[in-house]
Amino acid sequence: MKLIKPLHIDFIGLRYKCFLIPVILFAVLLGAYIYRGGPNYGIDFVGGIMVQVSFEQPVKMEDVRKVLEDNNIVSPELQSSDNLLIIRAKTGVIAQDEFEQILQNAVAANFPNNKMTIEKMEFVGPSVGEYLSKQAIYAFLFAFLGIIVYVAFRFKSGIWGLAAIIGLINDVLLSIGFVVLTNKEVDITVIAALLTVAGYSINDTIVLFDRMRENIRLNMKMDFGSIINKSINAVLLRTVITSATVFIVGTSLFFLGGEVIHTFAYVMIIGTVLGAFSSIFICAPIVYEWEIRRKRRMQLSKQVPTKRK
Repeated sequence: MKLIKPLHIDFIGLRYKCFLIPVILFAVLLGAYIYRGGPNYGIDFVGGIMVQVSFEQPVKMEDVRKVLEDNNIVSPELQSSDNLLIIRAKTGVIAQDEFEQILQNAVAANFPNNKMTIEKMEFVGPSVGEYLSKQAIYAFLFAFLGIIVYVAFRFKSGIWGLAAIIGLINDVLLSIGFVVLTNKEVDITVIAALLTVAGYSINDTIVLFDRMRENIRLNMKMDFGSIINKSINAVLLRTVITSATVFIVGTSLFFLGGEVIHTFAYVMIIGTVLGAFSSIFICAPIVYEWEIRRKRRMQLSKQVPTKRK
């Protein structure tokens, strides 16, 4: 079923203008990074405390959050279920016993008729945060390495794999930049979202590359730029529908999923748009630029006269 007529958009002709978009975004987000002083790391990376408490009567999360912030508990994350409440907070140099005392005193002073019981308390130290940071870096490095090998093997060209990785790096760095821009916490959930974005983006790129490879075999006499344009136009509807579906789901989670999954949905929304953009306007044009320059070098080498002995 064809929902729209075949398109004939010259994406390759727009490549230089489109290359400016990520450059501008990088400049803006770099300014935000400098202004914010770096990412706002969550307790998974800087250490903190997770406390599960229960109240005799239901309590509003907004009221508990205000009480905690008034007692210098910075940016607490709350998750509630009936009378149970899970509190995650960065504690800095505050000891676990001191945090427990602050929590009990604050609740007793502000909710005198609603008894609170601490059911479980877990402490995440800085060493654990450092370990998780290294594991997150390893996860990205191994993922990128695996993608390069897979794409290079499948399409029999290292530049295709490198182009796919450049697109992924663009998606991941810009997604992190938007997280920094809005000062959202970077925790394990954000790392999971970034890896999900990377997986979605590479899938979109492979679909496009596969169509390019097919059209190269079927249209050997056609100009390489025309082949890429034809391939992008052929998969454009699929890309739009897939991206729109993920975007709608991410938006629904962002507004209705609650605070715990809020940042994950935010990264997915940003990453969906970036993934579709990078496949069309970054990965494919990089392959085009490489192939065109390679052909020019080969032609120039043939034109150079050989010296007579």
